[in-house]
This record gives sequence, C-alpha cells and structure tokens, in this order.
Amino acid sequence: MTIAEMFGQSIIVTLLGMGVVFGFLVILIVSITLAGNIIHALGLDKDLQAPVKAKVPTPAPVSAAVSSVGTGNNAAVTAAIAAAVTEYRKTYS
Repeated sequence: MTIAEMFGQSIIVTLLGMGVVFGFLVILIVSITLAGNIIHALGLDKDLQAPVKAKVPTPAPVSAAVSSVGTGNNAAVTAAIAAAVTEYRKTYS
C-alpha cells in the first residue's frame, strides 16, 4: 500500500465520520423540533402560554444602610442585603 493510497483512504474515512456526525445532528434537530411541535399541539406547554405579570420590586430605603456603612455598623447593611435577596427569590422563583 502506497502513501497515496493511505492518504486516499484517510480522506474517505474522515468524510465518512463527518457525514455520520452530521447525519446524527440532523436527526437530533428534527426529532427535537418534532417533539416540540407535538407538545405544543397537545397543549402540554400551558405554563409557557400563560401571560406572566412581572412583579416590579419596590426599592427599599437605603438611607439607613448608607449612613451605617461609615460608622462601622454592618447590621443594617446585612439586613438590607438579606431583604433584597429574599425579595428577589420571591419575585423570580
């Protein structure tokens, strides 16, 4: 077997491997799209169809937290951060 024959075979194997991967990806995309269409047709995606009202959180007063930063009292800052995290979790959960 000459080098040219081995080079030709390597090209064929490479193209065959790339073709198999490409074919698998096409089948995967088609099956996922088909499954999505079936789910939508059966109405199993009702949570996506319902209108979502975004609750806009009201800003908390920050004057106490800002004034306590300079004095070294971190309790107000910690409380403000904890309240913000709690409100965020309620809003976006």
